[in-house]
Formats: sequence, C-alpha cells, structure tokens
Amino acid sequence: MRTKLFLAAICFFCNYTAWATNSKGYLIKVKVNGLKDTVLMLGNHFGDKQYVTDTVRIDSKGQAIFSGNEKLNGGIYLAILPNKKYFEFLVTENQEFSLETDTLDFIYSMKVKDSKDNMLFYDYLKFIDDKGRKMEQLKRIIERKETPKDSIELAKKTGGEIDTQVKNYKKDFIAKNPKNFLSDIFLASTDPEIPEIPVLSNGRKDSTFQFNYYRKHYFDNMNFANDWLLRTPILHGRIKNYVENLTFQIPDSISKSCIEICDKAKANKEIFKYCVVYFTSNYEKSNIMGMDAVFVDMVEKYYKTNQAFWADSVTLFKIKDRSDKLKPLLLGKTAPNLTLKDTTGTYQTLYNLKNRFTILAFWDPDCSHCKKEIPKLYSEFSGGINAKDVQVYAVCTETERKKWVEFIQKEKLNWINVADIELQNPFRSIYDIHSTPVLYILDKNKKILAKRIPVEKIGEFLDRQISIENKRK
Repeated sequence: MRTKLFLAAICFFCNYTAWATNSKGYLIKVKVNGLKDTVLMLGNHFGDKQYVTDTVRIDSKGQAIFSGNEKLNGGIYLAILPNKKYFEFLVTENQEFSLETDTLDFIYSMKVKDSKDNMLFYDYLKFIDDKGRKMEQLKRIIERKETPKDSIELAKKTGGEIDTQVKNYKKDFIAKNPKNFLSDIFLASTDPEIPEIPVLSNGRKDSTFQFNYYRKHYFDNMNFANDWLLRTPILHGRIKNYVENLTFQIPDSISKSCIEICDKAKANKEIFKYCVVYFTSNYEKSNIMGMDAVFVDMVEKYYKTNQAFWADSVTLFKIKDRSDKLKPLLLGKTAPNLTLKDTTGTYQTLYNLKNRFTILAFWDPDCSHCKKEIPKLYSEFSGGINAKDVQVYAVCTETERKKWVEFIQKEKLNWINVADIELQNPFRSIYDIHSTPVLYILDKNKKILAKRIPVEKIGEFLDRQISIENKRK
C-alpha cells in the first residue's frame, strides 16, 4: 500500500488558497476503516516541511472529527495515522465535509461527501496513480538487462503516450474548470513549453535556446499573488530548483536569482517573507565556501532597506551586525591587516609578508580539533605547500602564554607564530572567530582566495590557483 498520495516524479498536487476567517470555522469528519480507539493528527504542508496542527481521538468505529471556531488556511492537508502513514486532502473555502477511506488503500477506498474540490482531487489521484503504476512497469522493462531492444523502444513509446495523456488531462480540466482549485494546482506546476529552436545566421541551431527559454519562462504559470503556495510543496520545490539547478553556482549568479524570485514574490507579503527568510537563512548556514556572499546580498537588499516587515528591532540588529562582520571577509576581499606579537615579543604584521600565498591560521592549543589539524598543516607546509612559496601566519586565540609556547615547541611549528596575550587586538571579532581552527588562504596582495578550508584540501587548491594564475600570464 502506498503511504503517500503524490507521485514523487509528478509534482502536480501542490496548491494553496488562503481564505478569509469567518465565524463558521471548520468541521471535517474523517472515518478510517481498519483503525479504531487511537489518535489521528491533522497536518499541513509549509514549504518543504509538514506541521501538525491538531490531534483528535478516533473512536471504536474509526471516526474522528477535526473542528475549530476559525477557518483553516486553505491548502493541502494531511490526516496522519499513528504509524506515520497519511492521506492528503484539500482545504478550500468550504470547510465542512466528510472523508471516508480504508487503511488498505487510501486512494481507491476514498469516499468524499460535501466537497466538490476533494471529489475532483481524488478523481485525479486515481487517474495519476493508475498512470504511475503503468510507468513503473515500463521502467522495469527498460531497466532489465535481458529486455530485447524492440521491447525497450516500445516501452519508451508507451511511456511517452502516457505522459501525453497526463498533460492532456490537465489541459482539458483547466479548459473546463478555469476557476477550480485543481486548475490552479495544475498551472502552478506546469513547465513552459519550449518552441522550435531558431536557426542562427551561421545555419546552425542555437544550442543555448532551450535552456535560456525554459529558465526565462520557468515561473510564467506561478501566480505569486496567491498565498496558497505557502502550504504546498510546490513553491519551495520550484524556487529551489530554479536557484540550484537553473542558476550558475557562483555567489553573484545565485544572489541575482534569489533577488529575482523575491521581487516576484512582492505580489504577496507572506510569500515575499517566506522567500526572503528562506534564502537569507539558507545561505547564512551554507557549508559551501563563498556562499555567505549571498547572505550578505540578501541582507543588503531587503533587511537594510526596511523591507523585512516581520523582523523586530532586535532581530534586525543581529542580522545586520552579522552581515557587517561577514562582508569584509568575503572571497575576493582584501583581508584585514593584523599586527601581533610573536613569542619573542616582536610585532609581526600580516601585510609585510611577501610570499605568493599566505595561510592565515587561527587556532587554540586547548582545542582538540586544533591539536590534530595544526600539526597536519605544518606537515603539509614543511613539505609540498612550502614549495609553492607559502608562509603561514598562525594566530593563537588562547591568552595563556605557557600553553601557546609549549604547543609550538612540542610540534616544532617553525612559521610565524603570534598571539594577543594582553587582549589588545579585536581580531576575534574582525575575523568572525567563534570556533577553531579557522584557515584563510590569501594571495600576495592579501586578497582572500579561500576560507574555512580543510587542511587536506589546501595543496589541491593551491595547485589549481597556480594553474589559473599561469594561464593569465
């Protein structure tokens, strides 16, 4: 038995319409044959997650009632069984209806009363489930090694015909029911149809046309003015696909795509809020080097221009402060200068180093990870890395001189070792040091080439950087 009503490969079942609250509230009667004397949870989609909004008892006859004095926000909801299996249904303007199904098969056992939207929804689910089963059979035929070539071709042809049937179903439904909730669902998840590829002046077809056209028209059927998108999987899936798969994966391009989407989302304040918060949070937490630039761009574009209406003064201060700290440390920026004392009390200035590359390392002798990584870095430095004209400017974040010196002597760290024993330098704040070790790679002009990079990746990175520089000469 299938536990989900939506086929993963066909994102047609995703929509949401927010309806005005009125005094009637909601009354949804649910009967699940094969289930009794337990609980049933009511949940809903939101972005890429699902949330439980209510829990009720199922009686000895398998009956349960979800009710409330205020209407639910419309969208795709879930009736969740104790074993975490669930079936989905639509919540629209009419919020007084009944659903009856069976644990053996949620889809084909479903009986709907007093909800035309859910009747149509389950008609479609039955149709698409049948087509999905046939597609799975065809896939198995194609993937079998012993399947004859002509049978594979026939299976592919049949699969194409099924795909056409699904598309025609949607088009026919939309034509007959232009204002129906399901029509919004179908339109919201419809990809643009790409016209014939034009021929260039040299007589060849434009090889970039299909991708560029698809990307340009990707959101043509997405009505950002409707908040129903928030309580479906489709909004998150579409924007994620656009940014991660239809955008060149460099910070500038990603920022441009994020801002493009957020500006479209201004048609509805709640969708705008969701998009801005999602992109800002996602790229602040990204583990991919350099993507913090997207976070900074989002803060500059929306939070610093008073467009983040949902953020209170404390939140605004924190997020702006975080952005201000990260901005000078983005890839391509010139690293802030440091002048700190070495073990002899002599000042050593970062900008005075003239090597082709500088590794700026922040570490703590009490840090268990540093105890492994710093000796590993020295091993690399004294071997292959040093051959590439590299110097290490190692900054100890600890204030106990004895621990610092003892570690240097024990590991024989013969590079520039500095510290701020007297706590007179704000480098921890300047370089956003919250944990250790933290490594930066700088070029001869102290421009940041890489940061927070694992020791084992440094040699490979420097080789690639040298290759790039040699090609530019």
